[in-house]
Amino acid sequence: MTKLDGGAGVGARVVTIDSGSDGQRLDNFLVRELKGVPKGKIYKIIRKGEVRVNKGRCKPETKLKDGDQVRIPPIRVSESDNSEPVIPAGLIELVSQSTLFENDELLIINKPCGVAVHGGSGVSFGVIEILRAARQDLRFLELAHRLDRDTSGVLVLAKKRRALVQFHDMLKTGRVEKIYHAWVCGKWPKHKSVITAPLKKNVLRSGERVVSVSEDGKASETRFRVLYSGTGRSLVEAQPITGRTHQIRVHAKFAGHPIIGDDKYCDSETNKVYRDMGVKRLCLHAYSLRLSWLDRPEQKIVCEWDEDHSPALRS
Repeated sequence: MTKLDGGAGVGARVVTIDSGSDGQRLDNFLVRELKGVPKGKIYKIIRKGEVRVNKGRCKPETKLKDGDQVRIPPIRVSESDNSEPVIPAGLIELVSQSTLFENDELLIINKPCGVAVHGGSGVSFGVIEILRAARQDLRFLELAHRLDRDTSGVLVLAKKRRALVQFHDMLKTGRVEKIYHAWVCGKWPKHKSVITAPLKKNVLRSGERVVSVSEDGKASETRFRVLYSGTGRSLVEAQPITGRTHQIRVHAKFAGHPIIGDDKYCDSETNKVYRDMGVKRLCLHAYSLRLSWLDRPEQKIVCEWDEDHSPALRS
């Protein structure tokens, strides 16, 4: 239900969230509510405090609840602003053909390395915008979780609001097992199987997110297992028990074995050595996801690397 809010400013309106939008991120809600408005402008009005949730300031990732009051300011959209970002046809084809699993409620894809999951912060579009363009038959499509832009592999999207809420509940209660594969620097010792260093997220003035190990950080746990050891590098399996930003990448660095190709947490000289060997990406891949969906039996989705670095890294 939508109503005008005379006390919120001339032309502003207040939208009351119903069950259909319960649990949705504020930025995704505004994208649907403000059709034709670029995401950059939406993030700007949130940052300036022009958008309010229950009369308070909010963030793009704020989760809306049934009954929340969202103040939306009046926005003028110029002809140049109103133009949708042009998504290359080849990229639409690449992402739309990457389906690993699909049913009435979920769409699970193999996200390519280098493609963001959503637009914003200097990125015109991401997986969600690409798939909405490719699958216009779907009335509802939302990201169920996130992967870093340079991480490839299993990514889950929800095709129904109920499925999105259910998946989030499963994540919170530990009923989703996510396994990653990563090539790391050095020989990872087999006895180093659990890292529990607390993690603290910092946002630089540029908007870049950087995570560090800190005593006042949030409790974090990643379980590691060695799959292969070569000369100066190892292939490890990583299972994040908690879901902190950049968790696997920072825990690998803390263990003394940063992920190869990590421009944020691995030193530039080391990365140059591997670039010269032909490795041109972050060597982190969301390999598998296991879950029991509603009343259905446990299911495991496995996704092999698109770019197999074994010829260079196993030698």
